[in-house]
Amino acid sequence: MTETSPFTFDQAPSDRRSAVRAPFRKARRSRERVRLLGQTVDLVRPEEVLHHVETWVDARRKVVIANHNLNSLALLERHPDLNRFYERADLVEVDSTPLIYFAKLLGLHGKAFHRCTYLDWRDHFWSLVDRKGWRVMYVGGEQSVVERARDRLSTCYPRADIRVRDGFFDPTPGSGDNAAVVEQVRAFDPHILFVGMGMPRQELWILNNLDALPDCAVFSVGAAFDYEAGAQKAAPRWMGRMGVEWLFRLVNDPKRLARRYLIEPWSLSHLIVADVIGAMRGGGGAVAAREPARR
Repeated sequence: MTETSPFTFDQAPSDRRSAVRAPFRKARRSRERVRLLGQTVDLVRPEEVLHHVETWVDARRKVVIANHNLNSLALLERHPDLNRFYERADLVEVDSTPLIYFAKLLGLHGKAFHRCTYLDWRDHFWSLVDRKGWRVMYVGGEQSVVERARDRLSTCYPRADIRVRDGFFDPTPGSGDNAAVVEQVRAFDPHILFVGMGMPRQELWILNNLDALPDCAVFSVGAAFDYEAGAQKAAPRWMGRMGVEWLFRLVNDPKRLARRYLIEPWSLSHLIVADVIGAMRGGGGAVAAREPARR
C-alpha cells in the first residue's frame, strides 16, 4: 500500500526564522482563560503555545499541555476521572473550531486563530526542537509506525533527539509493564513528552504517572506520529480553520468516527443550553489564568 502524507520529507524544511511572522502575545491575560461547556480552556494561538512551552522547558518545569474538543467534553460524562487531569493541566488548547465559534457567540474572546492542535504548530515545534537540541519522547501507537515517524523527523531535524515507545502495554498503576515504561521515560529524561494513546487512555495515563515522570512538558497528542509516519492522512489545515476537518475525517474513517461526530455532540446539549442562558443573563465566562505549579 502506498503511504500518503500531506507533508514532504524529501528535504529539510527552510529556516522558519527568516520568514515574516504575525505578532503574538507573550504574556497570558485573564480573559484568554475561559469556561466553555463546564470546562476551563485557554484561547491561545499556536505561536503562544510554543512560546510558553519554551519558557517552561528552559526553566525545567513539569507542566501539562492538554486539549479540549467535543469528543473530550463528551468523554467527561462517562469518565469523571478526566476532570482531575484537566484541573491539573497548565494549558488547555481548544482543538475545535465549533467551540471557538460558540465562545464568540457567548461574547467571549474567541478568534479563529485560537483553534490550536498539534497539526497547527508541528512545523514551528520541530524547528524549535531542532534549534534547541531538545530531547523528545513519544509514547503510543504501533512500534513500526512510530519508528517510521521518528526516522522521518530525524532526517528533517537532525539536531532533535527523538525516542519512541509503542502504546501496547498494561497501563494499570503498579503493573510491571507500566513501571517499565515510566523508567524508560525517566532514563531518557526528555524535554518534551508526547503521549499518544487516544482519549481517555492517554490523559488518564499522564494523570496516574505524572508525579513519577521527570520535569518536562507533557502533551496529550493522540495520533500525532501516525500523521508524521503517513499512516493516517491529515486534513488540509484550511479545513480545520473552516470548522469542517471533522467531515474530512468522517469520510475517511466512517466506521470509527460516525458515533463521535454524529451522536456524541448531542450529549452536550444541556451544557450548551446552560452556557447560552448564562450569557443571556450577563454571566461572565472568563476565569483567572493560573501559572503552572513549580515542581
